Formats: sequence, C-alpha cells, structure tokens
Amino acid sequence: MHTLPLNWFPVWHRNFLVWKKLIMPSLLGNLADPMFYMLGLGYGLGGLLHEVDGVPYLHFLAAGTLCYSVMNSATFETLYSAFSRMHVQKTWDAILNTPLTLRDVLIGEWLWAASKSLLSGVAIMLVIWGLGLYSDFALTLALLPVIVLTGLCFAGLGLAVNAVSPNFDFFLYYFTLAITPMVLLGGVFYPATALPAWLSTLAAVLPLTHAIELARPLLLGRWPESVLPHVLVLLGYGLAGFMLSLRLTRKRLLR
Repeated sequence: MHTLPLNWFPVWHRNFLVWKKLIMPSLLGNLADPMFYMLGLGYGLGGLLHEVDGVPYLHFLAAGTLCYSVMNSATFETLYSAFSRMHVQKTWDAILNTPLTLRDVLIGEWLWAASKSLLSGVAIMLVIWGLGLYSDFALTLALLPVIVLTGLCFAGLGLAVNAVSPNFDFFLYYFTLAITPMVLLGGVFYPATALPAWLSTLAAVLPLTHAIELARPLLLGRWPESVLPHVLVLLGYGLAGFMLSLRLTRKRLLR
C-alpha cells in the first residue's frame, strides 16, 4: 500500500486529542524543569559571575535552556509515550490494522513529537520575553524554525532508540550515554570553547551543540555564523534517526 502525503495526520491528530485532555500537567511538566535550571542557575550562579561571553549569565543561559527544553520534550515523547503506544497499549498494532502503514505511523509520531517540543519551546520563549532576556525581538522570531528543526532532530533520534528498547529501563542508557553528555558539553551552561580541545571536538559533533549555535546569537541580537552547516547537521541527525527507526521498527514488529 502506498503512503499518501497526509496519511500520517490521523496518527498526529489522535495523539493531539489524548494530549489535550492532559494539557495543563503536560505543559507544567515541560516548563518546570528548564525553568528551575534557568532561574536557579541564572540568578544563583549568575550572581557569582560578572559576564559570560560579554553578556549577563542569565542572558547566556537562556538559549541553552530553550534548546535543552525542546530536546527533552521531543525525547520524552518519542521514548516513554511512543513506547507505551507501541508496546504497552498496542495502539500501533490497532492502527496498522487500518489502511495506514508503519511509515504513516512513524511520520505521525515524528511530527507529533516535534509539535509538542515546539509548544515547550514557545513556553520558554514566553518566559524569555517576559524577563527581557533578548536583544532584538524580531530576531527572536527566527528561533521558531530553530525550535522546529531541533524537535525533528531529537524526535528522529528518539524513535530510533524506541525501536530497539525492550523496556522503559533501557531508556536510562540513552539518557546517560547521549542526552547527559550533550547537556554538559553542548554549551548549555558555559561556552563550548572553555573545554579542552579534544572535548570541544567531541562537542562539535553533538546535535545539541548545533542547535545552541543557532539559537544563542539570535537571543543576543545577531545572526548566527555558518547557518547552513548547523541546519544540515540537525537535519541529518533527524532524517537518519527517522529512517533507522523505520527500518528497526519494521524488523521488530515482524518478529
């Protein structure tokens, strides 16, 4: 059966309707963690620092917190929520008994996770606007495509991990070996240039680093340098993750 351009939409819409019933706890959960990081470290640690890269620490931290929030939202949705739908609730099995294909299901999950991460990103942007942690309001609007691209990147990677996960505990490996290093090395809390050369080289291949390299200049009132390479890295990770997830999930469901 051929996949039509909008065959994924019923999957996306189904997830949206379920999420809408839990909208307030979901938004609060996505907002609370990055907010504690931004305000706690921004005011606490920021009170001990004069400036970082020529700007107040809270301003510096805002972009990292934004990208961290988007990454977390897409990751949690494609791991815990998608795994529940695939393995526990058997929702995917039910959908696959309709004319929809596995590709339709995964595209719907991919785009839904990106949509949910967009909401998380916009929530953080509202806080950034409210606290005045930006230099040029018009430039901050360019953060929206950065948020979407970051969400697609980490949603694709999350679906690939989901495809090989035997249980919920397996996700801890991904968080420990991939997500945590990205948070600590990718420039969320300090400039990646402060790292030793070999760690800077490692950080340069991590997708979160490239998301922050796009977002931080926009909040600080300037256009990012070398936009295309950062965009291509995020797209590459997202598409590679999605294609791998399609292959691995098909193999898993046919066992």
